[in-house]
Amino acid sequence: MTDKPILRALAGEVLPTPPVWMMRQAGRYLPEYRSTRAQAGDFLSLCYTPDLAAEVTLQPIRRYGFDAAILFADILLIPQALGLDLRFVQGEGPRLSTITNMAGVQALRPTYTIHDTLSPVYETVKILSRELPDPVTLIGFAGAPWTVATYMVAGRGTPDQGPAHRLKDTDRPAFQALIDRITEATIEYLDCQVRAGAEVIKLFDSWAGSLKGADFDDFALAPAKTIIAELKRRHPTLPVIAFPREAKERYVGFAQAVGADAVALDNSVQPDWAAAQVQVAGCVQGNLAPHHLVDPTHLEAETKRIVAAFRNGPHIFNLGHGITPDADPDNVHRMLAAVRG
Repeated sequence: MTDKPILRALAGEVLPTPPVWMMRQAGRYLPEYRSTRAQAGDFLSLCYTPDLAAEVTLQPIRRYGFDAAILFADILLIPQALGLDLRFVQGEGPRLSTITNMAGVQALRPTYTIHDTLSPVYETVKILSRELPDPVTLIGFAGAPWTVATYMVAGRGTPDQGPAHRLKDTDRPAFQALIDRITEATIEYLDCQVRAGAEVIKLFDSWAGSLKGADFDDFALAPAKTIIAELKRRHPTLPVIAFPREAKERYVGFAQAVGADAVALDNSVQPDWAAAQVQVAGCVQGNLAPHHLVDPTHLEAETKRIVAAFRNGPHIFNLGHGITPDADPDNVHRMLAAVRG
Protein backbone atom coordinates (compact mmCIF):
# COMPACT_ATOMS: atom_id res chain seq x y z
CA MET A 1 0.00 0.00 0.00
CA THR A 2 1.39 3.38 -1.00
CA ASP A 3 1.72 6.16 1.55
CA LYS A 4 1.02 8.82 -1.10
CA PRO A 5 -2.45 10.29 -0.51
CA ILE A 6 -3.08 11.12 -4.18
CA LEU A 7 -2.34 7.56 -5.27
CA ARG A 8 -4.55 6.19 -2.51
CA ALA A 9 -7.47 8.37 -3.63
CA LEU A 10 -6.93 7.40 -7.27
CA ALA A 11 -7.05 3.74 -6.22
CA GLY A 12 -10.52 4.39 -4.80
CA GLU A 13 -9.70 4.87 -1.13
CA VAL A 14 -11.89 7.27 0.85
CA LEU A 15 -9.53 9.34 3.00
CA PRO A 16 -10.55 11.32 6.10
CA THR A 17 -8.89 14.40 4.62
CA PRO A 18 -8.80 14.69 0.83
CA PRO A 19 -5.40 15.18 -0.76
CA VAL A 20 -5.02 18.55 -2.45
CA TRP A 21 -3.14 20.27 -5.25
CA MET A 22 -4.02 23.09 -7.65
CA MET A 23 -4.05 23.40 -11.40
CA ARG A 24 -1.43 25.99 -12.43
CA GLN A 25 -0.04 25.91 -8.89
CA ALA A 26 3.35 26.87 -10.36
CA GLY A 27 2.49 30.23 -11.86
CA ARG A 28 2.42 33.99 -11.98
CA TYR A 29 0.58 34.50 -8.68
CA LEU A 30 3.82 33.50 -6.90
CA PRO A 31 6.63 36.06 -6.67
CA GLU A 32 9.24 33.30 -6.73
CA TYR A 33 7.81 32.06 -10.04
CA ARG A 34 8.00 35.53 -11.56
CA SER A 35 11.62 35.79 -10.46
CA THR A 36 12.56 32.44 -12.03
CA ARG A 37 10.69 33.23 -15.24
CA ALA A 38 12.63 36.50 -15.49
CA GLN A 39 15.83 34.51 -15.06
CA ALA A 40 14.79 32.22 -17.94
CA GLY A 41 14.05 35.20 -20.19
CA ASP A 42 10.77 34.00 -21.68
CA PHE A 43 8.10 31.37 -21.16
CA LEU A 44 9.32 28.79 -23.67
CA SER A 45 12.88 29.06 -22.39
CA LEU A 46 11.52 28.32 -18.93
CA CYS A 47 9.71 25.22 -20.24
CA TYR A 48 12.85 23.95 -21.99
CA THR A 49 15.41 24.65 -19.23
CA PRO A 50 15.13 21.61 -16.96
CA ASP A 51 16.71 23.11 -13.84
CA LEU A 52 14.44 26.15 -13.98
CA ALA A 53 11.30 24.19 -14.94
CA ALA A 54 11.96 21.87 -12.01
CA GLU A 55 12.51 24.84 -9.73
CA VAL A 56 9.14 26.44 -10.51
CA THR A 57 7.45 23.03 -10.12
CA LEU A 58 8.98 22.70 -6.65
CA GLN A 59 8.18 26.24 -5.48
CA PRO A 60 4.52 25.66 -4.54
CA ILE A 61 5.46 22.38 -2.84
CA ARG A 62 7.91 24.22 -0.59
CA ARG A 63 5.48 27.04 0.12
CA TYR A 64 2.28 25.05 0.66
CA GLY A 65 3.05 21.35 1.10
CA PHE A 66 0.65 20.18 -1.62
CA ASP A 67 0.15 16.45 -2.02
CA ALA A 68 1.14 16.56 -5.69
CA ALA A 69 3.44 18.48 -7.99
CA ILE A 70 2.49 18.85 -11.64
CA LEU A 71 5.24 19.07 -14.21
CA PHE A 72 5.79 22.62 -15.45
CA ALA A 73 5.37 22.59 -19.24
CA ASP A 74 2.72 23.66 -21.76
CA ILE A 75 0.17 21.79 -23.86
CA LEU A 76 1.48 23.46 -27.04
CA LEU A 77 4.93 21.88 -26.86
CA ILE A 78 3.59 18.94 -28.91
CA PRO A 79 2.54 21.13 -31.86
CA GLN A 80 5.97 22.74 -31.74
CA ALA A 81 7.64 19.32 -31.65
CA LEU A 82 5.54 18.33 -34.69
CA GLY A 83 6.97 21.28 -36.61
CA LEU A 84 4.69 24.25 -36.03
CA ASP A 85 6.18 27.63 -35.20
CA LEU A 86 5.28 28.63 -31.63
CA ARG A 87 5.78 31.83 -29.70
CA PHE A 88 4.08 33.51 -26.78
CA VAL A 89 3.05 37.15 -26.99
CA GLN A 90 3.22 38.98 -23.67
CA GLY A 91 -0.29 39.59 -22.38
CA GLU A 92 -1.95 37.88 -25.34
CA GLY A 93 -0.95 34.22 -25.24
CA PRO A 94 0.31 31.73 -27.84
CA ARG A 95 0.72 32.21 -31.56
CA LEU A 96 1.28 29.23 -33.86
CA SER A 97 1.53 28.55 -37.56
CA THR A 98 -1.70 26.88 -38.65
CA ILE A 99 -3.05 23.63 -40.07
CA THR A 100 -5.98 24.21 -42.43
CA ASN A 101 -6.09 21.16 -44.70
CA MET A 102 -4.82 17.63 -45.25
CA ALA A 103 -1.59 18.91 -46.82
CA GLY A 104 -0.82 20.73 -43.58
CA VAL A 105 -1.38 17.55 -41.58
CA GLN A 106 0.82 15.55 -43.95
CA ALA A 107 3.59 18.14 -43.63
CA LEU A 108 3.92 17.61 -39.88
CA ARG A 109 7.11 15.97 -38.71
CA PRO A 110 7.07 12.21 -38.04
CA THR A 111 6.08 11.33 -34.49
CA TYR A 112 9.39 9.63 -33.76
CA THR A 113 11.17 12.99 -34.09
CA ILE A 114 9.23 14.78 -31.33
CA HIS A 115 11.68 13.73 -28.65
CA ASP A 116 14.38 15.89 -30.25
CA THR A 117 12.34 18.88 -29.08
CA LEU A 118 10.78 17.41 -25.95
CA SER A 119 13.79 15.73 -24.32
CA PRO A 120 14.31 18.69 -21.91
CA VAL A 121 10.84 18.02 -20.53
CA TYR A 122 11.81 14.44 -19.73
CA GLU A 123 14.93 15.72 -17.99
CA THR A 124 12.75 18.00 -15.86
CA VAL A 125 10.69 14.97 -14.83
CA LYS A 126 13.85 13.09 -13.85
CA ILE A 127 15.00 16.00 -11.67
CA LEU A 128 11.61 16.21 -9.97
CA SER A 129 11.41 12.50 -9.33
CA ARG A 130 14.68 12.82 -7.40
CA GLU A 131 13.93 16.03 -5.54
CA LEU A 132 10.28 15.86 -4.53
CA PRO A 133 9.53 14.89 -0.91
CA ASP A 134 8.56 11.24 -0.56
CA PRO A 135 4.80 11.71 0.10
CA VAL A 136 4.35 14.03 -2.90
CA THR A 137 3.04 12.54 -6.14
CA LEU A 138 4.53 13.69 -9.45
CA ILE A 139 1.89 14.35 -12.12
CA GLY A 140 2.78 14.51 -15.79
CA PHE A 141 0.35 15.85 -18.35
CA ALA A 142 -0.58 16.70 -21.89
CA GLY A 143 -3.37 18.51 -23.64
CA ALA A 144 -6.07 16.28 -25.09
CA PRO A 145 -6.11 16.10 -28.90
CA TRP A 146 -9.25 18.22 -29.44
CA THR A 147 -7.95 21.08 -27.32
CA VAL A 148 -4.49 20.96 -28.90
CA ALA A 149 -6.08 20.82 -32.36
CA THR A 150 -8.10 23.98 -31.70
CA TYR A 151 -4.85 25.92 -31.31
CA MET A 152 -3.18 24.24 -34.28
CA VAL A 153 -6.06 25.17 -36.59
CA ALA A 154 -6.63 28.71 -35.31
CA GLY A 155 -3.03 29.59 -34.54
CA ARG A 156 -4.12 30.99 -31.17
CA GLY A 157 -6.71 30.62 -28.45
CA THR A 158 -10.27 31.46 -29.55
CA PRO A 159 -13.42 32.11 -27.52
CA ASP A 160 -15.55 29.53 -29.34
CA GLN A 161 -12.98 27.27 -31.05
CA GLY A 162 -14.67 28.37 -34.29
CA PRO A 163 -11.82 27.62 -36.73
CA ALA A 164 -11.49 24.03 -35.49
CA HIS A 165 -15.25 23.53 -35.66
CA ARG A 166 -15.28 24.82 -39.25
CA LEU A 167 -12.48 22.49 -40.34
CA LYS A 168 -14.17 19.61 -38.52
CA ASP A 169 -17.46 20.33 -40.30
CA THR A 170 -16.12 21.10 -43.81
CA ASP A 171 -13.19 18.65 -44.10
CA ARG A 172 -13.71 15.91 -41.54
CA PRO A 173 -11.05 13.59 -43.03
CA ALA A 174 -8.37 16.27 -42.63
CA PHE A 175 -9.52 17.09 -39.12
CA GLN A 176 -9.63 13.41 -38.13
CA ALA A 177 -6.13 12.97 -39.53
CA LEU A 178 -4.94 15.88 -37.37
CA ILE A 179 -6.57 14.38 -34.28
CA ASP A 180 -4.92 11.04 -35.06
CA ARG A 181 -1.48 12.64 -35.40
CA ILE A 182 -1.86 14.50 -32.10
CA THR A 183 -3.11 11.32 -30.42
CA GLU A 184 -0.11 9.34 -31.63
CA ALA A 185 2.36 12.01 -30.52
CA THR A 186 0.65 12.40 -27.15
CA ILE A 187 1.01 8.70 -26.40
CA GLU A 188 4.74 8.80 -27.08
CA TYR A 189 5.20 12.05 -25.14
CA LEU A 190 3.36 10.78 -22.06
CA ASP A 191 5.06 7.39 -22.24
CA CYS A 192 8.41 9.17 -21.97
CA GLN A 193 7.17 11.24 -19.04
CA VAL A 194 6.20 8.05 -17.21
CA ARG A 195 9.50 6.40 -18.03
CA ALA A 196 11.27 9.47 -16.61
CA GLY A 197 9.36 9.28 -13.32
CA ALA A 198 5.83 10.69 -13.62
CA GLU A 199 3.53 8.69 -11.32
CA VAL A 200 0.16 9.97 -12.57
CA ILE A 201 -0.88 11.40 -15.93
CA LYS A 202 -3.50 14.09 -16.42
CA LEU A 203 -5.12 14.74 -19.78
CA PHE A 204 -6.42 18.31 -20.11
CA ASP A 205 -9.30 18.80 -22.55
CA SER A 206 -9.89 22.46 -21.76
CA TRP A 207 -12.30 23.02 -24.68
CA ALA A 208 -14.22 19.72 -24.50
CA GLY A 209 -17.38 21.60 -23.57
CA SER A 210 -17.72 23.09 -27.05
CA LEU A 211 -18.17 19.61 -28.56
CA LYS A 212 -21.72 18.28 -28.71
CA GLY A 213 -23.32 14.92 -29.46
CA ALA A 214 -21.39 12.66 -31.78
CA ASP A 215 -18.58 15.21 -32.03
CA PHE A 216 -17.97 14.83 -28.30
CA ASP A 217 -17.80 11.05 -28.75
CA ASP A 218 -15.47 11.29 -31.74
CA PHE A 219 -13.11 14.03 -30.65
CA ALA A 220 -13.18 14.17 -26.83
CA LEU A 221 -14.01 10.65 -25.74
CA ALA A 222 -12.42 8.47 -28.44
CA PRO A 223 -8.93 10.04 -28.47
CA ALA A 224 -8.75 10.00 -24.67
CA LYS A 225 -9.74 6.33 -24.68
CA THR A 226 -7.04 5.53 -27.24
CA ILE A 227 -4.33 7.40 -25.32
CA ILE A 228 -5.23 5.94 -21.94
CA ALA A 229 -5.58 2.38 -23.24
CA GLU A 230 -2.12 2.46 -24.81
CA LEU A 231 -0.50 4.09 -21.77
CA LYS A 232 -2.04 1.47 -19.51
CA ARG A 233 -0.95 -1.29 -21.86
CA ARG A 234 2.63 -0.05 -21.48
CA HIS A 235 2.29 0.89 -17.79
CA PRO A 236 -0.47 -1.28 -16.27
CA THR A 237 -0.49 0.38 -12.83
CA LEU A 238 -0.44 3.97 -14.14
CA PRO A 239 -3.31 6.13 -12.81
CA VAL A 240 -4.80 8.68 -15.21
CA ILE A 241 -6.97 11.74 -14.50
CA ALA A 242 -9.19 12.97 -17.35
CA PHE A 243 -10.43 16.57 -17.48
CA PRO A 244 -13.11 17.22 -20.12
CA ARG A 245 -13.79 20.78 -18.95
CA GLU A 246 -17.38 22.01 -19.18
CA ALA A 247 -18.59 18.56 -20.24
CA LYS A 248 -21.69 19.12 -18.05
CA GLU A 249 -23.88 15.98 -18.12
CA ARG A 250 -21.18 14.18 -20.15
CA TYR A 251 -19.11 14.05 -16.97
CA VAL A 252 -21.36 11.16 -15.97
CA GLY A 253 -19.54 7.95 -16.85
CA PHE A 254 -16.74 9.75 -18.69
CA ALA A 255 -13.89 8.28 -16.63
CA GLN A 256 -15.23 4.78 -17.12
CA ALA A 257 -15.76 5.32 -20.87
CA VAL A 258 -12.17 6.42 -21.45
CA GLY A 259 -10.53 4.14 -18.88
CA ALA A 260 -9.40 6.92 -16.51
CA ASP A 261 -9.03 6.45 -12.76
CA ALA A 262 -10.57 9.84 -11.96
CA VAL A 263 -12.37 12.69 -13.64
CA ALA A 264 -11.57 16.30 -12.83
CA LEU A 265 -14.58 18.58 -12.49
CA ASP A 266 -14.78 22.22 -13.48
CA ASN A 267 -16.57 24.70 -11.23
CA SER A 268 -19.70 24.91 -13.39
CA VAL A 269 -21.09 21.71 -11.86
CA GLN A 270 -22.45 21.54 -8.33
CA PRO A 271 -20.61 19.25 -5.90
CA ASP A 272 -23.80 17.62 -4.60
CA TRP A 273 -24.87 16.74 -8.15
CA ALA A 274 -21.39 15.46 -9.00
CA ALA A 275 -21.23 13.36 -5.84
CA ALA A 276 -24.53 11.68 -6.72
CA GLN A 277 -23.99 11.33 -10.47
CA VAL A 278 -20.22 11.07 -11.03
CA GLN A 279 -18.39 10.16 -7.82
CA VAL A 280 -20.57 7.07 -7.32
CA ALA A 281 -18.50 5.45 -10.07
CA GLY A 282 -15.03 6.43 -8.80
CA CYS A 283 -12.64 9.18 -7.80
CA VAL A 284 -13.38 12.79 -8.63
CA GLN A 285 -11.11 15.82 -8.51
CA GLY A 286 -12.21 19.40 -7.92
CA ASN A 287 -13.86 21.81 -7.94
CA LEU A 288 -13.44 25.18 -6.16
CA ALA A 289 -13.96 28.25 -8.38
CA PRO A 290 -10.58 30.02 -8.81
CA HIS A 291 -12.06 33.46 -8.10
CA HIS A 292 -12.31 32.55 -4.40
CA LEU A 293 -8.52 32.80 -4.26
CA VAL A 294 -8.79 36.40 -5.47
CA ASP A 295 -11.71 37.46 -3.26
CA PRO A 296 -11.70 35.25 -0.14
CA THR A 297 -15.07 36.38 1.22
CA HIS A 298 -16.64 32.94 0.71
CA LEU A 299 -13.41 30.93 0.37
CA GLU A 300 -13.61 28.98 3.61
CA ALA A 301 -17.32 28.23 3.30
CA GLU A 302 -17.07 27.09 -0.33
CA THR A 303 -14.02 24.96 0.36
CA LYS A 304 -15.76 23.22 3.26
CA ARG A 305 -18.93 22.76 1.20
CA ILE A 306 -17.00 20.91 -1.50
CA VAL A 307 -15.11 18.76 1.01
CA ALA A 308 -18.41 17.86 2.71
CA ALA A 309 -20.17 17.03 -0.56
CA PHE A 310 -17.48 14.56 -1.60
CA ARG A 311 -16.65 13.14 1.85
CA ASN A 312 -18.26 9.74 1.24
CA GLY A 313 -16.18 8.81 -1.80
CA PRO A 314 -12.66 9.09 -3.19
CA HIS A 315 -11.86 12.78 -3.74
CA ILE A 316 -8.86 14.92 -4.62
CA PHE A 317 -9.45 18.56 -3.74
CA ASN A 318 -8.53 21.00 -6.49
CA LEU A 319 -9.82 24.02 -8.33
CA GLY A 320 -12.33 23.87 -11.16
CA HIS A 321 -9.74 25.49 -13.43
CA GLY A 322 -6.25 26.96 -13.02
CA ILE A 323 -5.40 29.50 -10.33
CA THR A 324 -5.30 32.99 -11.85
CA PRO A 325 -2.34 35.40 -11.83
CA ASP A 326 -4.24 37.88 -9.62
CA ALA A 327 -4.79 35.36 -6.82
CA ASP A 328 -3.39 36.21 -3.39
CA PRO A 329 -0.83 33.60 -2.27
CA ASP A 330 -2.10 33.96 1.31
CA ASN A 331 -5.53 32.80 0.20
CA VAL A 332 -4.03 29.46 -0.79
CA HIS A 333 -2.99 28.98 2.83
CA ARG A 334 -6.57 29.79 3.86
CA MET A 335 -7.92 27.22 1.40
CA LEU A 336 -5.56 24.54 2.66
CA ALA A 337 -6.50 25.27 6.27
CA ALA A 338 -10.15 24.80 5.36
CA VAL A 339 -9.47 21.52 3.54
CA ARG A 340 -7.18 20.08 6.20
CA GLY A 341 -8.99 21.41 9.23
